[in-house]
Amino acid sequence: MSVSAQRLLEELQIFDVDCEEALTEKLVELCILYGQNEEGMVAELIAFCTRTGKVCLTSETLNCFEHECLSKKLSRVPRDGGHAGARDIVSIQELIEVEEEEESLLNSYTTPSKGSQKRAITTPETPLTKRTVSTWSPHQLLSPSSFSPSATPSQKYNSRNNRGEVVTSFGSTQGVSWSGRGGAGNISLKVLGGPESLTGSYKSMFQKLPDIRDVLTCKIEELGSELKEHYKIEAFTPVLVPAQEPVTLLGQIGCDTNGKLNSKSVILEGDREHSSGAQIPVNLSELKEYSLFPGQVVVMEGLNTTGRRFIATKVYEGVPLPFYQPTKEDGDFEQHVVLVACGPYTTSDSITYDPLLDLIATINRDQPDVCILFGPFLDAKHEQVENCLLTSPFEDIFKQCLRTIIEGTRSSGSHLVFVPSVRDVHREPVYPQPPFSYSDLPRDDRKRVQFVSEPCSLSVNGVIFGLTSTDLLFHMGAEEISSASGTSDRLSRILKHILTQRSYYPLYPPQEDMAIDYENFYTYAQLPVTPDVFIIPSELKYFVKDVLGCVCVNPGRLTKGQVGGTFGRLFLRRQQAAGGEGRRSPCTAVQVVRI
Repeated sequence: MSVSAQRLLEELQIFDVDCEEALTEKLVELCILYGQNEEGMVAELIAFCTRTGKVCLTSETLNCFEHECLSKKLSRVPRDGGHAGARDIVSIQELIEVEEEEESLLNSYTTPSKGSQKRAITTPETPLTKRTVSTWSPHQLLSPSSFSPSATPSQKYNSRNNRGEVVTSFGSTQGVSWSGRGGAGNISLKVLGGPESLTGSYKSMFQKLPDIRDVLTCKIEELGSELKEHYKIEAFTPVLVPAQEPVTLLGQIGCDTNGKLNSKSVILEGDREHSSGAQIPVNLSELKEYSLFPGQVVVMEGLNTTGRRFIATKVYEGVPLPFYQPTKEDGDFEQHVVLVACGPYTTSDSITYDPLLDLIATINRDQPDVCILFGPFLDAKHEQVENCLLTSPFEDIFKQCLRTIIEGTRSSGSHLVFVPSVRDVHREPVYPQPPFSYSDLPRDDRKRVQFVSEPCSLSVNGVIFGLTSTDLLFHMGAEEISSASGTSDRLSRILKHILTQRSYYPLYPPQEDMAIDYENFYTYAQLPVTPDVFIIPSELKYFVKDVLGCVCVNPGRLTKGQVGGTFGRLFLRRQQAAGGEGRRSPCTAVQVVRI
């Protein structure tokens, strides 16, 4: 149906009501959405304002009017299929397309003058002219008012004055062009398994305690074998056997109580082969430097004269995996620009997804070759989610969000990689997380959109990205204890632990809100190689660090409470190592930028 903005204004003038252009556009959308003409819509609106005592016409008034009057009226009418909110946004676009096709068909049977005249009858107040363009606006695709009665924009977010500010840099950023080629050229995205990759859902949490013990024992034995070979250790000694000479023990760090680990509560849980899983308290007083956390597999040297307490004198450094060696199948490339961003994509005081729409605009402007987007896309910790204020199923809102990203960035041509999060409210909060399933993905977008698991090792033309949306830095930072003679960087220590423990989540026991399925964890959450780039978003402050040759990036989150957050962009260029120089990282420059 055709709705005139001018006619709406005239009807409102009858009741002496002034209306801004943005509100007029909203009224036009409501007329189309709920099948009302101009006169009927204004009559219902005036009746609603009189009944509720609302004097001024504001966006909040319209949202309440839609939620309390129009949507309830619509719910009484039987409709086929699923929820109205998510589908109506689609139906508007379909109606517009059908109307365009009818116009073009009529034009073919009329003279050009009549056809052109018909197309030219538009006014600045008519919002439908904005929708008749061939490219779809992300604002059209995502309508928060369809799933939230209080979808008002965040004032703090919209009033920010530091948009686009570069807050930290790494490498040689001078002269770097952060505009990509929009996915043009040879881009090969491949998931590396460790030993295999997670591609579908699984029955989670059906695990027995002996199975968990087997997984932890295998981890101790595998890392112990690597350390034994690397440091040329002759043999490990059982933890409970007394000896007057220095001994070398293999085991896993634990805590002797249910509280937080400290220097007096450290125990070493021996492996099954040498110690039958026995435990022994550890005295750290003779160690000048150490960094330990629960679940860490270590080789310690020291004295165990009684078999009841071990005095550690040395802790062997962990050994990282080798880097990946690119093959011909990975393809060659001159340079790539990769954008990384992590949810939440809404501020804590609003559900309007304005930060996400700003990110889509940035992607369309810079056209990065690859965009890696981490969940949560609909955050389980959002106030409106926790208080059950949303009117649509979580799954529908997520799909609407996903569709907005995919179709909103189609013009850029950028490849999209979606990484789930245990905080995505529409999914089971189990770790590791299987990839998103999205059956409505258009065929034209299947080549440029990829859904991966959490965690995941992704090859971008042979450059390996370690990806995890879990805040491992925060979890391990709360449990790690250390002692150092000089200044020591805590974040670098934790990152080094992750790489040398060869696991995306080496902490055991895990944080209380982490539900880990250990059988699948052993299969899908291990590092197959040391990544060239490790993306590890966290609530902690953004940073970029080179740790053991791996460029580790915390891009921050796209929103921080009620204000805007940050995202990261990386410049990749494969460099040939000069004679005797050794390996050179393919990640030559990184910036963290405010949204």
